[in-house]
Amino acid sequence: MYPVYPYLKKESKCREIPVLFPPQHQYGQPGMEYLMDPIPISENPDSKGSGKLRNRVAIITGGDSGIGRAIAYAFAKEGADVAICYLNEHQDAKDTKCRVEQLGRKCLLIPGDLKQESMSQEAVEQVLNCFGKIDILVNNHAVQFIQKSILDISEEQLDLTFRTNIYAFFFMIKAALPYLKAGASIINTTSVTAYRGSANLLDYSSTKGAVLALTRSLSQNLVKQGIRVNGVAPGPIWTPLIPSSYSAKEVTTFGSYTSEVPMQRAGQPFEVAPCYVFLASDDSRYMTGQVLHPDGGTIVNG
Repeated sequence: MYPVYPYLKKESKCREIPVLFPPQHQYGQPGMEYLMDPIPISENPDSKGSGKLRNRVAIITGGDSGIGRAIAYAFAKEGADVAICYLNEHQDAKDTKCRVEQLGRKCLLIPGDLKQESMSQEAVEQVLNCFGKIDILVNNHAVQFIQKSILDISEEQLDLTFRTNIYAFFFMIKAALPYLKAGASIINTTSVTAYRGSANLLDYSSTKGAVLALTRSLSQNLVKQGIRVNGVAPGPIWTPLIPSSYSAKEVTTFGSYTSEVPMQRAGQPFEVAPCYVFLASDDSRYMTGQVLHPDGGTIVNG
């Protein structure tokens, strides 16, 4: 088993709070994985793959680290080549590329700002020039900013969050769609916060609700073309977004019993990646407009 509570912190003489992670904070979104302690677990060493995505080509936004990195590894093990779109996390991206190539697949790195629609078009062109096709699009990147009141959310923050978390999904879909054929799969990362909300992540939760609605609506729009559109709604996962969002003190109990997670721990990226493999593969050929919920047991009825 993987360690759950490596630290304990005294709250009182009769009670202890489980502390999952050492205190840490990064200044700047979306964060760097190589600076985290401990490094997230991106790969299940017991998973060998069975060719479910053999010779397919996938674009993964935010694929340099966190859940995106785990998806890249899982896809590579299943036989897919991957293109990773990321902002400026060059060290993380190089590490991910190295591992994908060790797994025997090709990996194209595409740095750039997906908030600009032209970047999505450029990314798709690079993928087509390198691989000649696109079979899978995973929209996964995001930012989030903690604010205790809606009064504290500036117009600049609101615009940044929406342009990153939902506009860019539209842009990537628009750029890739002309090249997707019947059997292709689009997978959007939403969040448990789209279902249960989050008092301190008002704009982030709003964008994830928009991603959910986009997924359901686009699935109906594209079903006659044979293109499936599904989503994944993770719960709290140990990724660079966490130390770059929360205070050092808040990070220590991220995902613990103080949260709303029945399993009382944060998930690791490799525990989420199989959902994307399933939705990208023919195993889910009779599913579209659906969302999977690797969230530690939170019941959302959605």
